This record gives sequence, C-alpha cells and structure tokens, in this order.
Amino acid sequence: MSQVPTPPEHVAIIMDGNSRWARERLLPRVMGHKAGIESIRRVAEAADQRGVRVLTLYAFSTENWSRPRDEVDALMTLFSDTIRREVDELARRGIELRFSGRIHELSAALQDQMRHATDRTSVGARAILNIAINYGGRIEIVDAVRELAREGADLSQLDEATLGAHLYTRGLPDPDLVIRTAGEMRLSNFLLWQAAYSEFYTTQTLWPDFGGVDFDEALASYQRRIRRFGARPEEVPHRGR
Repeated sequence: MSQVPTPPEHVAIIMDGNSRWARERLLPRVMGHKAGIESIRRVAEAADQRGVRVLTLYAFSTENWSRPRDEVDALMTLFSDTIRREVDELARRGIELRFSGRIHELSAALQDQMRHATDRTSVGARAILNIAINYGGRIEIVDAVRELAREGADLSQLDEATLGAHLYTRGLPDPDLVIRTAGEMRLSNFLLWQAAYSEFYTTQTLWPDFGGVDFDEALASYQRRIRRFGARPEEVPHRGR
C-alpha cells in the first residue's frame, strides 16, 4: 500500500510580484497589492485544506518603508481593511491570526486592531496564519539578543534554543518549505534563522496569479525531496518531513 505524502507542517511564502503584475496591466501599484490580497485568501484556504498547520506570509519588510509614502500608506490601509474583513471568518474556521515583526513601530490604531484580531481568533484555534509585517530577519536576531541582555541573561552561555525562544516567531515550528513567487531566488531577509534547513521553491508565477494549483505544485515538489539535515543519504530514507 502506497503511503500518503505528509504535508509540511509550516509553509512560509515570500509574496513577490504585485507591482510587476500591476505594471504589466498599466495599473497603479496599489491595484497589484489589492489583487495580492485575493491570493492570500485563496492560498490560506488551500493550506488549511491540505493540512498545513502554520502558514507564514511575508507581507511588509523593514526595508519596505523606503517605498513611496503614498504606497506605504495604501498598504497600511489594506492591512487594516483586510484584518477587519477577515477576522470573523478566520475565527469561525479555527485559524489563529498572528503577527511577527517590529509591531511596536506600527501605528497605535493598527497595533490595537492586530491585538484584537489575535485575541479574537486564538481561542480553540487548530491552525495559524502568521503575517510577517515590518519584519526583517537580521534585526529579529539583534532584537532577540537585546531582549536577552535586558533580562540579564549570560550571553556567553547562549544556545540556539534560548535565542529561538526570543525571536518574533517564538512558539512556532521552523518552516519546512519556503515558497517565493515571481521567479526570484533569494530570501530577502526573511526568516534567516528559522529557514536554516527549509526546502526552497520558486515559481515564475506572480503573486496575484498564485492559487491553489500553484500551491499544490509547491507541496508536490517538497514531498518529492529527501531532507537530510546534514546526515548521510543512507541514514535518511524518508521524503518530505
């Protein structure tokens, strides 16, 4: 009897290509971001249906503040509107909404809305949708060390588990699979610590065009791979997880 492939527990996605999608259609950049929101809904539903317990989406990096002010303002409004529109449905489906990043640098109103959304969706949740917003992998590690220093930790005795427990993603498993859309082949400062042993998958598909079929192709690629974590090939006969 053939064994059913095990889905990855945690999938992380670098959602790239919104601006290119809009430019190809001679539309304002914000229209690409709005189209990207619809892809989030499709992919979040697909991940839930396929048994992926944690989905992390790279929504806004610490470097994105350098974009034009009107684009940044439009993105923040989109975040707020999307949270308001989706929170009840996520709670109904048992999906907890979390946020990872330098949340304290966002507006007070958006921070309050994010806290309310997490509280609203956390009770009885069976899966997690984690949004990386105002996120940067390097500053995340710096912030973790600073937090440990404030706590009076002996940094000369620092180990991986202790540092990991102070990252923005504390409490979440490391991603098994990192997907990047729009054909780029870099992590772009995303989950640098957590993705040390993640499988990487890239597609030419722009994020607003990415859907359930594309997600299934990424999962199938992951499930065909052998994850060794540094061991010899003969010591790791299993594929996927």
